[in-house]
Amino acid sequence: MLRRFGRALAHLLTSLVLGPATFAWALATTLVSGVLSFTYLAPPTFLVVTWVTRRIAGLERLRAAVLLGRSVESPYDATSSGNPWVRGRALVRAPVTWRDLAWLLLLFPLGLAGGLAGVVVAVVDLAAIVAPLWLWAPPNPNLPPVADWLFNTAGGRFVLTGLGLLLAPVAWWLVTTAAHVQARMAAALLEPGPRQRLVRRTRELAATRRRVVDAQAAELRRIERDLHDGAQARIVAAGMTLALADRKMRGPGQSARDDVRTARRQLDEALAELRRLVRGIHPPILTDRGLAAALAALAGDAPLPVEIRAAELGELAPAVESAAYFVTAEALANTVKHAAATTCTITITRTAEALTVEIRDDGRGGADEAGAGLDGLRRRVEALDGRISVTSPVGGPTVVHTELPCAL
Repeated sequence: MLRRFGRALAHLLTSLVLGPATFAWALATTLVSGVLSFTYLAPPTFLVVTWVTRRIAGLERLRAAVLLGRSVESPYDATSSGNPWVRGRALVRAPVTWRDLAWLLLLFPLGLAGGLAGVVVAVVDLAAIVAPLWLWAPPNPNLPPVADWLFNTAGGRFVLTGLGLLLAPVAWWLVTTAAHVQARMAAALLEPGPRQRLVRRTRELAATRRRVVDAQAAELRRIERDLHDGAQARIVAAGMTLALADRKMRGPGQSARDDVRTARRQLDEALAELRRLVRGIHPPILTDRGLAAALAALAGDAPLPVEIRAAELGELAPAVESAAYFVTAEALANTVKHAAATTCTITITRTAEALTVEIRDDGRGGADEAGAGLDGLRRRVEALDGRISVTSPVGGPTVVHTELPCAL
C-alpha cells in the first residue's frame, strides 16, 4: 500500500510539474504551425514539432504504464518514406497526432487539480500524524478553545495523531484514485483507438495469412522433392532390378536371386523413406497417444538427457498438438546441433486459454532469433494466433517459450 501510494503521489507531483511545460509547448507549437500553415515551410515544421510531441507523449505513456501496472501501447504506425512535405501532410491527417496534442493541453488542468489535491491531502494527513513532533514549536494563544486544546496540549496533539491515522486510508484512496483516473485518461487518449486496433489486427492477419500460404507452398515443394528424390527413385530402382531379375529367370542357367534381394532392400529403403516423410507431415504417435507421449518418444531418441515436465493437458486441437510437437522437435534439433548442451528440459502447461511449451537447455546460447529455422517455427505458431519468443544470451541458457491458444 505504501509503494502504491508513493507511486500515485509521485505521478501527481510530476504531472504538476509537467502540466505547465506541456501546455506551453502545445500552445506555442500550435500557434507557430498555424502561422506557417499558409507557407511552404508548414509541412517540415509540423514534422519536427510532431517528432518532439511524440517523444513527450511516449514519456506520458511510460508514466501511465508505471502507475497502471501494464504496458500502454504506442499508436504510431511506421512512417512512410518520402520527402518532408509529404510526411508532414500525412502527420496532419493522422488522428493520433491530434490526440497527442489534446492530452498535452489537458495535462495542465488535470495535473494542477490532481497534483494540488494530492499534495494537500498527503501533507495535511502526514502533518496530523506527526503532530506531537512539531506542534509544540509554533504556539498560537488566539486559537478557539477546541483547536487550542488540540494544538497546544500534549493530549490534543496525540488526538491529532489518532485522527491522522484514522483518516490515512481516506487520504490513500483519494491520492491513488486521482492518480489512476489521470493515468487511465492518458492511456485512453494515447493508446490506439478501437478502429486503429481493428486496422492493425487486419494487417496482422493478412501478413500471417501470406506467411501461412508461403509456408504451405514451401512444405508442398519439400514433400514433392522428397518423394521425387527419395522414395520414388528407390521404387523405380527396385522396379528396374525386378525387371532385370525377370529377364534372367527367362534365360537358361541364370540365377536372379541376388537381384531379388537387391530389389527387396530397395523397397525397404523406400518404405522407410515414406515413413520418415509421413512423420514429417504429421507424426502418427500424436493421433495414437497424444502430445505428451509423442514428446516423450522424441526425447527418448535425443542424444542428450531430456526431461519432460507435463501436467494433464486434456483434449487439444490437432493443429495445436502438431504445432507444439514441431516447435519442440525443431528446438531440440537446434540444441543437439548448435548448443553443445548437456541437458534439456521441456515443460508443458495448459490453462483454459493457452497451451505453453518451454524448451530450456544449458548450452552456450547465442541463438539467432531471426534464423531460418526459428522463422519457420514463428510462421507455424502465428498461423494459430500464438506467440513464440527466444531468449539466448551468450553463455546460455537458451529458452524457447511458445504460447498457443487452445480454448475449445
